[in-house]
Amino acid sequence: MKSKGHVIQNIQAGSAAQEMGIEAGDILLAVNGKQITDVFDYQYLMQDEYVEVLIRKPNGEEWLLEIDKEYDEDIGIIFENGLMDDYRSCRNKCIFCFIDQMPKGMRETLYFKDDDSRLSFLQGNYVTLTNMSDEDIERIIRYRLSPINISFQTTDPKLRCMMLNNRFAGEALKKADRLYEAGIAMNGQIVLCKGVNDADKLERSIADLSAYAPVLESVSVVPVGLTRFRAGLYPLEPFTREDAEEVLACIHRWQRKIYQSCGLHFVHASDEWYVMAQADLPEAERYDGYLQLENGVGMLRLLLDEFEEAMEQLDKEQAGHTAAGGELSVVTGQLAYPYIQDMCGRMMEKVAGLTIHVYAITNHFFGEQITVSGLLTGQDIISQLRGKRLGGRILLPQNVLRSGEDYFLDDVTVADLEKALQVKVDIVKSSGHDFVRAVLDL
Repeated sequence: MKSKGHVIQNIQAGSAAQEMGIEAGDILLAVNGKQITDVFDYQYLMQDEYVEVLIRKPNGEEWLLEIDKEYDEDIGIIFENGLMDDYRSCRNKCIFCFIDQMPKGMRETLYFKDDDSRLSFLQGNYVTLTNMSDEDIERIIRYRLSPINISFQTTDPKLRCMMLNNRFAGEALKKADRLYEAGIAMNGQIVLCKGVNDADKLERSIADLSAYAPVLESVSVVPVGLTRFRAGLYPLEPFTREDAEEVLACIHRWQRKIYQSCGLHFVHASDEWYVMAQADLPEAERYDGYLQLENGVGMLRLLLDEFEEAMEQLDKEQAGHTAAGGELSVVTGQLAYPYIQDMCGRMMEKVAGLTIHVYAITNHFFGEQITVSGLLTGQDIISQLRGKRLGGRILLPQNVLRSGEDYFLDDVTVADLEKALQVKVDIVKSSGHDFVRAVLDL
């Protein structure tokens, strides 16, 4: 077959691919006699219980392999390019775009704006619909790929064109109609900008989007992130505590209304709104299964509930003996600091000899209005911890690092941090269970 194919980077141990002799460096040419355009084609064709896979070996030999497997079973191939195609960049010039607010001189990959429906399916990224062709929509429907995550921002077509700086952005909303009619599960997002798409515009958007429920499973409302690098960009203002209270009142009112009609709370406020308004976090049931954790919706509630479970388990494990203490530091962003501080205080009360220093890092790199831990830089952590009492270890949340890597947004590595502060650094997963175990060094 005349096909460039797709380079295989690795094979999962114990997988069907390994059993069939497929190896890193091999090239996938076809599945069931069909060439693969991208990951959409591959995922769809690999669903069957019997597949024929055509592989080209490095020596030029072509192997046609017959594989019997469970329906939907992954045979364990990891490709050099996860999309198996070129990544699609965003064509919009959104007034709230975070990438436009980054300083010069950072690594090139941080400036790439993706707007790729395939990444929405694979990784949960949000797409604007403006970069999707009719063929893309048809393939999503034909292959039943879901959920698709959509950045709506507003359902007012003219306002959406203005916010995205794209004259086709309003018309693109009709693509959501096609996904809805085909029963493709979706999640939505509204990046709220003060004086632009809030207040009555937010009311309209929630009302319009609620008509898509329950196919549209959730809509998150998140405040626009404003860095200190906004010279020449659309003038946006930060939200105040009073603004946050109004946003929450609107969302809670719609939650009650929509829950009565379809059993979903549907629209959710990200954690920043509750912290900004100094309001209590909702109980777990109101997050409908935490559909938008990666968007900062319910992360604090889940962390606190998991922490409670871990503390109960600690009581059982401690029966008859006392857990060992020690001195260490916990680093977090300004947003989660009050919650982390309270958790650490409770652990020190329970565990004899345990001393925890909790440090909230101010984001000088991007600006003090950026309060989430996932946007902290190594240089800010180093400068604000140098000379402080740290103990024997520093615990950092996993989201401060690029996925699968050991460096921060500013390319400072974990090793650089340890060298600068002369203390061991432990990276902790985002669950309350992992946090408790990491503090106690279990």
